[in-house]
Amino acid sequence: MQIQGQAALVTGGGSGLGAAVARELARLGARVAVLDVNEAGAQAVAAEIGGVAMRCDITDSASVTAALDAAQAAHGPARILMNIAGIGGAKRIVGRDGSPAPLEDFERVVRVNLIGTYNMIRLAAARMVGLEPLADGERGVMVNTASVAAYDGQVGQEAYAASKGGVVSLTLPLARDLAQWGVRVVTLAPGLFATPLMKELPEAVQQSLAASIPFPKRLGHPEEFAALAAHVVINGHLNGEVIRLDGALRLAPR
Repeated sequence: MQIQGQAALVTGGGSGLGAAVARELARLGARVAVLDVNEAGAQAVAAEIGGVAMRCDITDSASVTAALDAAQAAHGPARILMNIAGIGGAKRIVGRDGSPAPLEDFERVVRVNLIGTYNMIRLAAARMVGLEPLADGERGVMVNTASVAAYDGQVGQEAYAASKGGVVSLTLPLARDLAQWGVRVVTLAPGLFATPLMKELPEAVQQSLAASIPFPKRLGHPEEFAALAAHVVINGHLNGEVIRLDGALRLAPR
């Protein structure tokens, strides 16, 4: 699918990898709706790229529906969905005092990263499948965000790894389910990237993390993630696949 002129939705577009994806799609000619629970961040990115911003809680169906309605009113039906929104969190299953990890912490991470991603997909897909097919029969493209933690989860990352592992496992059945309507589904699994959250860590910690990457020995640039996300849209034969973007990194237990 050519990006030029298409309406695109980017969740988590108010910062980090989502903001980089929103900028790249706009650079390539898409009409971008920036969706984020942080409305101020979404508005700032949208103003920069000439897009529109909507507050959107991906775990809330009414919030998502309202955002999709507003984006469609502004830009027309979206054929591109970039699911970038997500949260982190680490909690050892048994604390130093012997107490079990709070179940609420696990539920929150899974609800945002996995259920929220599925919620966006189901509501956006219901609209995409009704669109007129393009020349090659394609109606839409969805790109989801997992993590290398889906494969190499570290100590204390049970919730995060499980949530991202769920996104990985959704990919192929979703692609098979939506194939009859010409909607592709691909997931990206980034490693260590220089996002605002990462930059809050001490410089020495950032350098140590970068040194653990085989090559190149640096944190990933958000623009590299965005370039791959855009390529997935353009390359019509990419479907049902999970792509690691990590410089050959394999996370250690700690």
